[in-house]
Formats: sequence, C-alpha cells, structure tokens
Amino acid sequence: MAKKWISENNWSWLEYDLTLGASRYNNKTYRVDEIMWQQNPTQSFSTKQGDITFMQYYDEQYQRKITDPTQPLLMILPRSKDVQGEERKPILLIPELCLMTGISEEMRSNFSIMKDIGQHTRVNPGNRTRELEKFLHQINANPEIVEYTEKWQVKFHPKLVEVKGRILPPEGIYQKTARYSYEQRTADWSRELRGAVLLTPVSLHSWAFICTGRDADNGHNFVEALRRVGPPMGMDIAQPTVLKIQDDRINTYVRGIKEQHGRIQLVMCILPTNKKERYDSIKKVCVNECPIPSQMILGKTISKRQMVMSVATKVAMQLNCKLGGDLWAVEIPLSDLMVVGIDCYHDSSTRGRSAVGFVASMNKTLTKYHSRCAFQHTDQEITDSLLTSMHACLKRYNAINNSYPSKIIVYRDGVGDGQLAAVVEHEVPQLEDCFSRLSPNYKPKLTVIVVKKRINNRFFMLGRWWRWSPRRKRRQGRKRGRQRRFDFFLVSQSVRQGTVSPTSYNVIRNGVGLKPDHLQRLTYKLTHLYFNWPGTVRVPAPCLYAHKLAFLVGQSTHKLPAVDLADTLFYL
Repeated sequence: MAKKWISENNWSWLEYDLTLGASRYNNKTYRVDEIMWQQNPTQSFSTKQGDITFMQYYDEQYQRKITDPTQPLLMILPRSKDVQGEERKPILLIPELCLMTGISEEMRSNFSIMKDIGQHTRVNPGNRTRELEKFLHQINANPEIVEYTEKWQVKFHPKLVEVKGRILPPEGIYQKTARYSYEQRTADWSRELRGAVLLTPVSLHSWAFICTGRDADNGHNFVEALRRVGPPMGMDIAQPTVLKIQDDRINTYVRGIKEQHGRIQLVMCILPTNKKERYDSIKKVCVNECPIPSQMILGKTISKRQMVMSVATKVAMQLNCKLGGDLWAVEIPLSDLMVVGIDCYHDSSTRGRSAVGFVASMNKTLTKYHSRCAFQHTDQEITDSLLTSMHACLKRYNAINNSYPSKIIVYRDGVGDGQLAAVVEHEVPQLEDCFSRLSPNYKPKLTVIVVKKRINNRFFMLGRWWRWSPRRKRRQGRKRGRQRRFDFFLVSQSVRQGTVSPTSYNVIRNGVGLKPDHLQRLTYKLTHLYFNWPGTVRVPAPCLYAHKLAFLVGQSTHKLPAVDLADTLFYL
C-alpha cells in the first residue's frame, strides 16, 4: 500500500510509489526509490570541507531556505558507475525542493484530466504542420540563430520535406463462413465481425467462474450474455462451475483455482479492484503452478447492463484465442514459411534483468503461434536465449507439419539505437548456427527485420484544403550495402485523434530474397492478425504477441511460463 506523508506546514504530500520528481534548484529529474522516514534536513553529511547539514548546504549552495526541518528525505539509488569505476552513493533530496512529475494512476483514471492533457499531446496533423512551419520561420527570421548555424554550415528549410509514398489497398478478411473488407480510412472491421462464425471456433465445455458475493448478480448476467453470444460465433459455451467466495483475499482466489485445476479448460475471475498484487498472484498460479488459460475481468466492467453484451462478445473472442482457436485470417501467398516475433520487457522485480518474448507461427495462415520466453541479464548476450527459443519452435513446427520451414522471417523488436550492430554481427550468425545444429543439411532462407516504433519521423498526406495523417501509407527507404539491405516506413494503423506515428522497418538480412514490395505487403498483412483488436495495429502481430508475453512475465509472473500453454495465446 502506498505510504503518504503530510508535512506540518501541509504544503504537499508524497506517495511511496512516486515515479519521478524534478528538483527546483537544478532542473534535474530523478526517479524516487525510497522515502527515508528516519532522516530529515537537520542531519549532516560529509563533504571535502567537513560535515554540513542539509539545511546549511542548500542555503549556502543554492540560496534555498528549508522551512520544514522535520520532513523525511527522498532517496535515489545510483544508476551508473563513475569514471573510476566505483559505485556511486545514493542521492538524498529534500521533498520541499522537488516537484512531482509524470501522471499518477489516479490522474490516468480521471477522464476529464486525460481529455485536457490529450488536447496538448494529441495534436492533429494540420495544427502540427502549421506549428512546425511556424517554428522553422522563427528560426530563419532570427539573425543570431542564422549566424550561429552558418558557422556549422547548417540551414533550415522553411517548408517540410515532401516525399512520395504509396497507399496500400485494404486487405480481404475471411472467417469460416464470411469474407469481407473494411473501410480504408478507419481500418476497423468490428461491425463486419458481428454474427460471423470464427475461423476456428473452440467450444468451452468445462470452466470455472470465481467471484465474490458482491459481484454474484452481475456475474450471473455476464455468464448468460456470454452463452448467448457464443453460438453465433461457433462457440458452444456450457454452464460454468460457479465459485462464490466469501472475500477478495488473494489466498481465497488461489485456493479456488487449485481446487478446480485438472478438471476445467479455463478459469475466469471477477476482481473487485485492479489491485496489482492480486492480479499478479493469480496469474502466477495460472501460468506457472497450475497451467491453465485464465481470464481476469474487473467487477465494474460488467456492472453496466447496457454494455454487458458488447463486453461478452469481446471476452468470448479472447477466450477462443486462449483456448487455441483463430478469429480471422488474410491471404498469405507464401508457403512453407515461419514468421518469428521477438521483443523484450524489463523485469520489474529484478534490476538488470529483462524478459525476452519469442513467438513463431505454426501454420500457413500465420494465425497459430508457439511461444517461448527467457530471461536476459544486462551482461549477457541475448543470443543465448534466442538459440534455445528458436530450436524449440523449430522442433514444434516439425512436430505439427512433419517438416521444417524452408523460409524464416524474423521481426526483431526491442532494439535500441546502439544495438543494431550487435544484431547484425552476433544474432544473425547465431540464428544460422542454430539451423546447422538442428540438422547439418538444414539451411533455410533467413530474413531479419529490425522494427522500431520510437522514432521522430511523421508523415502527412497533402490534401486540397488541409493535411491529415496517412492511411496505410508506405514509403520505401534506402537500399544499402551488398547484402540487399534496405529500410522502409509503414503507417498501418488508424487513429481518431492526434497524428499517427509510422513504424520503421530495417531489413538487415534478406535471405528469403523477397522484393521490397513483397516484403512490405507481407508486413502490412501481418498487422491485420492481432486478435485483441478487430483492426490494423502499429507493428506485425508476432511482435505484439511477443511484447504481450514479455510484459506478462516481466510485470506479473517473473517466472518462465509452463510449456503446456505454449501453443495458445494465453498472454492476451
């Protein structure tokens, strides 16, 4: 539980789970690790000139008078080593001289606050281009700036750069009994999805429904709605085993799940609040100790009667995925192909450790995936975990298809600007070495693409009267080197507010030999196959699945998932 403290002067309050704080005197931003309740500004610390109190130090160094001598101190743990290689000591700050930054969970849950913030953070393309051109004009109209930049032989063009791009046509979506397309501007087929039989429906014959007595009535209505929306999708959803627990303690939920383990296909829990500790504990049991697909739903989500059918429809589709079914597919022209998605997420429980999510397609339509996860430490090469995961996925592919894939395309996400050389020089050769270890004669064609979302590039379509974000715009990039390396930008998703952000794709190895146009089209097709959203997404579905897996392990379970769940999308 977050600790709170209010000073005697009642000037501010602090939370133990405070994420960021900015000091008033040097404009630096710190991440607060702990509140030192036993220390205050009247205590001393050592300097080269001798011992001095915090109050004296800030008065002499920054001319800042501390008004509350009883307030605790904020501790910031060291993030790096100094030049001599010695560990830095923790930094202690005075709360009175700090400002809270960032957005708290309470603020995020306030619709009015987030709406006001969105007016400044989600700027539409027309206003964004006008502000950019206005800024460029101010730079070029300032003689001092012009004189300074000329010394560096740098000039700013008064207009934005215009480039040619191609607009991709909408893809055809097909299910078991229906084929349709979607409106290009919205890239959303949720309306067409209603009432259609899923591509591969899975019936739910035995499952457990756990809720508190307070949520029993809403839970009953939700289960009935779930059973009504299932048959039109092809899902036969039976009556669940209802466990009405007496309290919302973690042990009560865990006990109920363990009692039903081995007798059910899935467990659904209605949680009264979004308390992270409860969610994490339940997921640990369902992912590690008693492997079983699980679905968590907040009580307030099913409390609104007019929204129950809509929520039940979305949950039913998610349950189908977690049970191993498929929702829809697009035409994939290539055969004997495996597509791999890789992403990393920092483990919140252990410093210096990251969870590496690895998912690989198992069928021709690229809708079924086998997943593996591994932990990577700061001083450890990621190739160690990639070899193990790739070997396991290839073995599983062979078990399902009675052959190994002849073409493998890897979408590598989670690569920083300084890590690209490591991917080219170490990861690609290690992946090729994995193939030879599997079989001396096995030499599949390998393509590796580095996916980057955190980029500053923005593209705007030029309209007759205004500018707007492009819809599925593709701009071919540069070709480099003798190994047919090239890069391109793709805007695959649609946004209703603000300016859409493109995704950068850097093809560092093209062993499959696909033309840039074909590789771009395949990448675009993969952005249609993320089953948690009936529309296109920003990155290919394998990357997003790998991120969801790494996020679940790094944020909640902190342990490797059970192999029993590897063939399902249990992490959605």
